[in-house]
Amino acid sequence: MEFAEFIKKPMVNNVVLWKPFRKSVEGTLCITGHHLILSSRKDNKEELWLLHNNVDSIEKKLSQPGGILSLKCKDFTLVALEFQSAEDCLNVGASIEQLSNIDNLTLSYPFFYRAMFEPLEDGWQAFLPENEYTRCKECSEEWRLSYVNKDYSVCPSYPHAVIVPKTVDDDTLVKAAQFRQHGRFPVLSYYSKQTKAVMMRSSQPLTGQNNKRCREDEKLVNSVLGIGKRGYIVDTRSSSAAKSAQSKGGGYEPEAHYSQWRRINQPIERRQHFHESLIKLMEACSDNGASMDKWLSKLESSNWLTNIKDILTCACTVAQCMDSEGASVLVHGSEGLDTTLQVTSLVQLILDHDCRTINGFEALVEREWLQAGHPFSDRCAKSAYATTKTRQESPTFLMFLDCVWQIWQQFPCSFEFTEDFLILLQQHAYSSQFGTFLCNNERERRHYRLSKKSVSLWTYLARPEVLGVFLNPMYDPNPRVIWPSVAPQSLSLWAGLYQRSMINQSKQKEAWKEITKIREYDKELRSKVTKLRRQLASLEKEAIGAGVIMPVGLDVDCTID
Repeated sequence: MEFAEFIKKPMVNNVVLWKPFRKSVEGTLCITGHHLILSSRKDNKEELWLLHNNVDSIEKKLSQPGGILSLKCKDFTLVALEFQSAEDCLNVGASIEQLSNIDNLTLSYPFFYRAMFEPLEDGWQAFLPENEYTRCKECSEEWRLSYVNKDYSVCPSYPHAVIVPKTVDDDTLVKAAQFRQHGRFPVLSYYSKQTKAVMMRSSQPLTGQNNKRCREDEKLVNSVLGIGKRGYIVDTRSSSAAKSAQSKGGGYEPEAHYSQWRRINQPIERRQHFHESLIKLMEACSDNGASMDKWLSKLESSNWLTNIKDILTCACTVAQCMDSEGASVLVHGSEGLDTTLQVTSLVQLILDHDCRTINGFEALVEREWLQAGHPFSDRCAKSAYATTKTRQESPTFLMFLDCVWQIWQQFPCSFEFTEDFLILLQQHAYSSQFGTFLCNNERERRHYRLSKKSVSLWTYLARPEVLGVFLNPMYDPNPRVIWPSVAPQSLSLWAGLYQRSMINQSKQKEAWKEITKIREYDKELRSKVTKLRRQLASLEKEAIGAGVIMPVGLDVDCTID
């Protein structure tokens, strides 16, 4: 397949670019296989360099003799292009529609992108399960690294290596996997060094209407608890939804066979509802003419913040079980690919200060989302503006980032990164020159040899000049557990992301730049103070040695007669 067959007109002159809060720019528009490029060929003029894959929706407005193309992007940015010819407008629009919907993965930009920088480290090797396991030395006595899934035959969505109890052999894991939806048997997600409690994740058990049991699954789950210990199974579905799943072959762990575990239903809406919620949210954000009452009504009816509250509430419940009671927890919903991962990720963010650093957060995303098999290609194929939707799309990862932002808002000094870092991850999850978020799981990434044929986002972010842009000037390492408030008045709309094309964020960015300057000046002054104190101490030592002054603290009678 050649890109040329989709490009009806590769170059158009005298096109005017309109972007919110920017002056219009007139220039030449070029269409390549992956990008829409507008150049004014003038110095200090902003240009357009847009991936076709980032375009979510196209609206055409023709007005003789020309027309306007309005592009709504997956990262919630808006772009308008004004053409002098209606024919050019239609041709460019048709080209973008086709180029932004190519299904062949090997034709996507990450396979063609070549880094123009010298990589300091290979991001593909940075967070392997083996590396993460060696970091967790405390759990090595009771847990082991299993390669039962090395060929992905036991569970296609799991990585090649998983951490499981030492007392459970691989044969038991294989049989337990057959009892869990999509083979997602319980594996270690997090080990608390403080309380020694563990958090596992899985999919629902396939008990069905006949209440089937699996002794291997029971052994796996129960082996986590010592004699006399109790744990919690936190189900992200309502009690009625869990019971309803039994009629379709799913279900939940019966107390009779998992007697040491207490089941808690902490319901979160299903992923299909998330997509509808995002569409309604963006409709509300785009309605600039709405009255206050209408705006608040639209925001409430989207249920977006209600969903955020439910996810955070569930995460806090799990974190409380582990931190306050020292109890181990198994988290699952139905498939274990969406709400389960939202909860397990947020629990670690709440309990572990390392996850609030840039490197720690990257490791968290890699471990709990990419390696855990969240289907990014399916979930992030389209965003809020697309007119054609499949049943697989859902802003699950976006909602996780929103929850992180809510906690960041409440504890702004406890995170090493700024909100721009979270926005960057959202952008690359939906459209990117890097291969990190391509495919649905590790098995597919290996099949397409992404580590050989594309560059990792983590490789790009490892460069100091890039990393420095996302450092939080207010960061003050906080080793304590942070408990976010889920009260309605504590949660707010992430305007910096959802309303980035409706509300000018330049003042906030200027404020952050000023804060950075103040913090840098503060560091400089503190450094000078430290240097002067050392000089003073050295001079005092010399003066005491020469007998010029007496050592401080000696009882000398200095009374003048």
